[in-house]
Amino acid sequence: MTAASHRRHGWQSVARTSVLVLAGLGLMLPALAAYPDKPLRLVVPFAPGGGTDLIARLVAEGMAQDLGQAVIVDNKPGAGTIIGTDFVAKSAADGYTLVMATFAHAVNPALVAKLPFDPNKDFAPVGLIGTSPNMLVVRTDKPWKNVDDVLLAAKAAPGKLNYGSFGNGTSAHLAGALFANLAKVELTHIPYKGSSPAITDLLGGQIDMMFTTVASVAQYINAGKLRALAVTSGKRSPAWPDLPTLAEAGVAGYMAESWYAVYAPAGTPAAAVARLNAALKQAVKSENFRRRVEAEGLVSNVGTPAELERYVLAEQLRWRRVVQDARIKAD
Repeated sequence: MTAASHRRHGWQSVARTSVLVLAGLGLMLPALAAYPDKPLRLVVPFAPGGGTDLIARLVAEGMAQDLGQAVIVDNKPGAGTIIGTDFVAKSAADGYTLVMATFAHAVNPALVAKLPFDPNKDFAPVGLIGTSPNMLVVRTDKPWKNVDDVLLAAKAAPGKLNYGSFGNGTSAHLAGALFANLAKVELTHIPYKGSSPAITDLLGGQIDMMFTTVASVAQYINAGKLRALAVTSGKRSPAWPDLPTLAEAGVAGYMAESWYAVYAPAGTPAAAVARLNAALKQAVKSENFRRRVEAEGLVSNVGTPAELERYVLAEQLRWRRVVQDARIKAD
């Protein structure tokens, strides 16, 4: 074979290889551009029926409309959200499995010595859905009309006043621990297995007060059975504008809020995360979402994944100090 023939065959080989490479890229590009091309799963690490479940279902409905694919809510409760969260941490990083994270995502690292996942390294933040306050509530037959009354009673009889919560390490527990810490009073914590039995005992007079979610007590406040004294957030709630914050009511520096966010497994392609973030923004902007969460006082503001990351890191640092100071341990 002549040198010219060698060159001709060489160029033909290169050409064939180039065609195969381009053909391969052609097969890959539509697949990337088509994301998502199958239903997604949004794992809720709580049982059906609670506030987080409601938010998740509203978000799933809105995201499905924007993505053009079903977003299936999958409840995986247990171990203080660890079971469902761990399931997502170990799922394929393809953008099709997500988790609805809450306050527990920031607190569990301080409560649990050995988590089966790293909350900062094993997840890709998608976006913060929003934040909502808890409320300090008492029975209406109690003599306490405001936060000052509670503080005076607590200082007059250290340890006598108690507050209920949904369990050790829950937002209701830590909100009370922070209150006692900053106000320099001694309160007795009574943990329950969920919000329902705690609120039942509050209504029955077995416990003195609760730092609980707005959704769980709004009906009793409206019915005149419970009195709301303050909200726990840094700013007044748009849904309850006449209620002061605990900081305004005299507990300087107080701020505790519930929050909801969406995460994917670490390693999820950046393009998929960006698409999910955009869909999340559209879901939260919808009239249906805003109307359904208005009574809970949820302030929705979906930012960037980086903003969610910074927010949760700050939450982890703040609550770690509270957990250590109060010597709180998980059940």
